[in-house]
Amino acid sequence: MNNAHIVVIGSSNTDMTIKTSQLPRPGETVLGGDFYMLQGGKGANQAVAVARMGGRTSFLCKVGNDPFGQASIASYKAEGIDTSYAITTDQAPSGVALITVDRAAENCIVVAPGANALLTAEEIDAAEALIADASLVLMQMEIPIQTIMHATALAARHGVKVVLNPAPAAPIPENLYPMLHLITPNRTEAESLTGIRIHDPESARRAADVLTEKGVERVVITLGSEGALIKEGNRYEHIPAQRVEAIDTTAAGDTFNGALCVALVEGRTLAEAVSFASRASAIAVTRLGAQASIPHRSEVEAR
Repeated sequence: MNNAHIVVIGSSNTDMTIKTSQLPRPGETVLGGDFYMLQGGKGANQAVAVARMGGRTSFLCKVGNDPFGQASIASYKAEGIDTSYAITTDQAPSGVALITVDRAAENCIVVAPGANALLTAEEIDAAEALIADASLVLMQMEIPIQTIMHATALAARHGVKVVLNPAPAAPIPENLYPMLHLITPNRTEAESLTGIRIHDPESARRAADVLTEKGVERVVITLGSEGALIKEGNRYEHIPAQRVEAIDTTAAGDTFNGALCVALVEGRTLAEAVSFASRASAIAVTRLGAQASIPHRSEVEAR
């Protein structure tokens, strides 16, 4: 693999997952099955995906000074991720996510951000040399939007491209879009950002049009089992999904984004990168858990 440097800025959580036959309705208690406690957080998942795809990875995050945070940092180091800019704080506990997964592989997730919510613009500035050295910066929406804005502007000053995975869905300031090289919402996130309900390829194209009209250069809308829609300039392309039997969709999008960024810094076209990322995420949904489900590059290439 090449030596391009991807800096991931985002959340670090501990995921607590229970398998159930069905997701509970409001006020309902459901008897679950297996319980797993694993490393998670969208930022961490994407950093692990980059590392397992062969990318040189640095992860800028914030964790609590507690056993969860200590275990997370040790886990990232074991993956070969540079944690020099992973910050530990006494002001808040580490982030946690409570996840329920049903027999159809659908999930519902509640996140307590903890230390993730305290990642500041000043801490981004302290990592300016790291960001300036990056080939690409990848971010998500589990850290404060002001911090995302500041990091994007800092990257832009150094000519570093930024990929934003706008997950979970949340409003994005209009002046952020023109600073983005690529945005990668899923169907729900794209609907939230554009107000367009996506139900077929034509409506997906309309949603992509809204995003490029806001100023972002390139758009990839992931559509689950229906694949992904690319808009690049005035060109659209649909990349079909790999057909698999899904058991848990947790971290499928994070796997996709990490693999996508590695393929892009290796010089692949956007369509080639999306195809590679789709193969990676197809493997992830056949496994339980977040980081535990993320494949290594050799597995993706074997497909």
